[in-house]
Amino acid sequence: MADSSSATTLLKATTRHVRLFTARVEQGNLVPDPAQLTLDVDPDNEFLWDQTVLEKVQQHFRELVAAHAGADLNDYNLRRIGSELEGLIRQLLQAGELRYNPDCRVLNYSMGLPRTPETL
Repeated sequence: MADSSSATTLLKATTRHVRLFTARVEQGNLVPDPAQLTLDVDPDNEFLWDQTVLEKVQQHFRELVAAHAGADLNDYNLRRIGSELEGLIRQLLQAGELRYNPDCRVLNYSMGLPRTPETL
Protein backbone atom coordinates (compact mmCIF):
# COMPACT_ATOMS: atom_id res chain seq x y z
CA MET A 1 0.00 0.00 0.00
CA ALA A 2 1.20 3.50 -0.72
CA ASP A 3 1.89 5.80 2.20
CA SER A 4 -0.20 8.94 2.55
CA SER A 5 0.78 9.69 6.15
CA SER A 6 3.86 10.71 8.04
CA ALA A 7 6.18 8.08 9.48
CA THR A 8 5.07 8.83 13.05
CA THR A 9 1.32 8.63 12.50
CA LEU A 10 -0.33 5.43 13.70
CA LEU A 11 -3.50 4.64 11.79
CA LYS A 12 -5.89 2.16 13.38
CA ALA A 13 -9.08 0.44 12.23
CA THR A 14 -11.16 -1.51 14.73
CA THR A 15 -14.12 -3.83 14.26
CA ARG A 16 -15.62 -6.06 16.94
CA HIS A 17 -13.09 -8.87 16.33
CA VAL A 18 -10.32 -7.27 14.26
CA ARG A 19 -7.84 -4.49 14.94
CA LEU A 20 -5.49 -3.23 12.25
CA PHE A 21 -2.55 -0.91 12.90
CA THR A 22 -0.02 0.80 10.65
CA ALA A 23 2.72 -0.44 12.94
CA ARG A 24 5.10 -3.25 13.71
CA VAL A 25 5.50 -4.99 17.05
CA GLU A 26 8.82 -4.53 18.85
CA GLN A 27 9.31 -5.98 22.32
CA GLY A 28 5.55 -6.13 22.82
CA ASN A 29 4.97 -2.50 21.79
CA LEU A 30 3.41 -1.06 18.65
CA VAL A 31 5.86 1.12 16.75
CA PRO A 32 4.28 3.28 14.02
CA ASP A 33 5.37 2.06 10.59
CA PRO A 34 3.50 3.31 7.52
CA ALA A 35 4.94 0.44 5.45
CA GLN A 36 3.48 -2.37 7.58
CA LEU A 37 0.05 -3.46 8.76
CA THR A 38 -0.29 -5.45 11.96
CA LEU A 39 -3.34 -7.59 12.62
CA ASP A 40 -4.81 -8.30 16.06
CA VAL A 41 -7.55 -10.95 15.82
CA ASP A 42 -10.23 -11.36 18.51
CA PRO A 43 -8.62 -9.19 21.20
CA ASP A 44 -11.45 -10.02 23.64
CA ASN A 45 -11.05 -13.80 23.20
CA GLU A 46 -14.69 -14.25 22.25
CA PHE A 47 -13.85 -17.33 20.16
CA LEU A 48 -11.90 -20.55 20.52
CA TRP A 49 -9.30 -20.59 17.74
CA ASP A 50 -7.44 -23.56 16.37
CA GLN A 51 -4.32 -22.96 14.28
CA THR A 52 -5.98 -23.92 10.96
CA VAL A 53 -8.80 -21.40 11.36
CA LEU A 54 -6.44 -18.65 12.51
CA GLU A 55 -4.23 -19.32 9.49
CA LYS A 56 -7.27 -18.88 7.20
CA VAL A 57 -7.86 -15.42 8.66
CA GLN A 58 -4.17 -14.51 8.43
CA GLN A 59 -3.98 -15.74 4.81
CA HIS A 60 -7.06 -13.72 3.86
CA PHE A 61 -5.46 -10.69 5.55
CA ARG A 62 -2.32 -11.13 3.41
CA GLU A 63 -4.47 -11.46 0.26
CA LEU A 64 -6.42 -8.29 1.12
CA VAL A 65 -3.22 -6.34 1.77
CA ALA A 66 -1.79 -7.54 -1.56
CA ALA A 67 -5.03 -6.58 -3.35
CA HIS A 68 -4.75 -3.05 -1.93
CA ALA A 69 -1.08 -2.66 -2.89
CA GLY A 70 -0.50 0.77 -4.39
CA ALA A 71 -3.68 2.23 -2.85
CA ASP A 72 -3.48 5.09 -0.38
CA LEU A 73 -2.96 3.89 3.17
CA ASN A 74 -5.85 5.64 4.87
CA ASP A 75 -8.63 5.02 7.37
CA TYR A 76 -11.12 4.04 4.66
CA ASN A 77 -8.93 1.30 3.17
CA LEU A 78 -8.05 -0.04 6.62
CA ARG A 79 -11.75 -0.20 7.53
CA ARG A 80 -12.48 -2.06 4.29
CA ILE A 81 -9.87 -4.69 5.09
CA GLY A 82 -11.16 -4.99 8.67
CA SER A 83 -14.76 -5.35 7.50
CA GLU A 84 -13.83 -8.07 5.03
CA LEU A 85 -11.97 -9.98 7.74
CA GLU A 86 -14.95 -9.59 10.05
CA GLY A 87 -17.12 -11.13 7.31
CA LEU A 88 -14.76 -14.09 7.03
CA ILE A 89 -14.91 -14.64 10.79
CA ARG A 90 -18.71 -14.69 10.58
CA GLN A 91 -18.55 -17.26 7.76
CA LEU A 92 -16.18 -19.46 9.76
CA LEU A 93 -18.50 -19.32 12.75
CA GLN A 94 -21.58 -20.09 10.66
CA ALA A 95 -19.76 -23.01 9.02
CA GLY A 96 -18.93 -24.46 12.43
CA GLU A 97 -15.16 -24.01 11.97
CA LEU A 98 -15.00 -21.43 14.77
CA ARG A 99 -16.70 -21.64 18.17
CA TYR A 100 -17.61 -19.16 20.87
CA ASN A 101 -15.42 -19.23 23.96
CA PRO A 102 -17.70 -20.13 26.91
CA ASP A 103 -15.11 -18.62 29.28
CA CYS A 104 -15.20 -15.21 27.55
CA ARG A 105 -15.55 -12.28 29.94
CA VAL A 106 -18.82 -11.22 28.26
CA LEU A 107 -20.51 -13.86 26.13
CA ASN A 108 -22.89 -11.85 23.95
CA TYR A 109 -23.01 -13.93 20.74
CA SER A 110 -22.05 -10.88 18.69
CA MET A 111 -22.01 -12.93 15.46
CA GLY A 112 -25.31 -14.72 16.09
CA LEU A 113 -26.37 -17.69 18.14
CA PRO A 114 -24.04 -20.70 18.27
CA ARG A 115 -24.47 -23.28 15.53
CA THR A 116 -24.60 -26.95 16.31
CA PRO A 117 -24.06 -29.82 13.83
CA GLU A 118 -27.82 -30.37 13.82
CA THR A 119 -28.49 -26.82 12.59
CA LEU A 120 -25.74 -26.65 9.96
